Amino acid sequence: MNTDRVTTLRLYLIRHGETEWALSGRHTGRTDIPLTQNGKDEARELGQHLRDIQFAQVLTSPLQRAHQTCALVGLEPVPEIEPDLAEWDYGDYEGKRSVDIRKERPDWTIFRDGCPNGEMPAQVSARADRLFARLCKLEGKIALFSHGQFGGVLAARWIKLAVIEAQHFPLGTASVSLFTFDSHHPTVPVIALWNASAHDPGNGQKHS
Repeated sequence: MNTDRVTTLRLYLIRHGETEWALSGRHTGRTDIPLTQNGKDEARELGQHLRDIQFAQVLTSPLQRAHQTCALVGLEPVPEIEPDLAEWDYGDYEGKRSVDIRKERPDWTIFRDGCPNGEMPAQVSARADRLFARLCKLEGKIALFSHGQFGGVLAARWIKLAVIEAQHFPLGTASVSLFTFDSHHPTVPVIALWNASAHDPGNGQKHS
């Protein structure tokens, strides 16, 4: 990413609200499932805290749980679909829980091992870097509606860590995080806010 210039860029990462699979811990990659009623309520509640922010651009994953959250939060301007904000492609592990995957692969972690017939860490890292390369050419406040595990990857890659370090950045449903630059060192990317929500922050362990 290009951080050679002073920038006003502030990236607000917003994870979608609760889904049935998030509630049960099932990996939800490209399966396009809607929010639960509670997920809708979470999104509306989060919107009360974000609607006074003047965003230059609003981008959302193409998956309905993300753009449904975006619609319920109710930001302006009109959101645009950004394919690179989609969740990790879980391949053969789609719909499975980590505890069940580890019965066959006891040491498995998605951030190191990836998913058979899905995305591998290097692919997800490249996707995050490609997204940031585009975003860092922009200015102002930008909302990004995305997902749990890809959101962790975005956090790791923003501060130039390897994808494995995304395991340290769990995201609760309907949460907001803020990526920006150090005001005293404007070429240094920082995470100014992480996993803040208007509801119970204990949701941070739910997947996707």
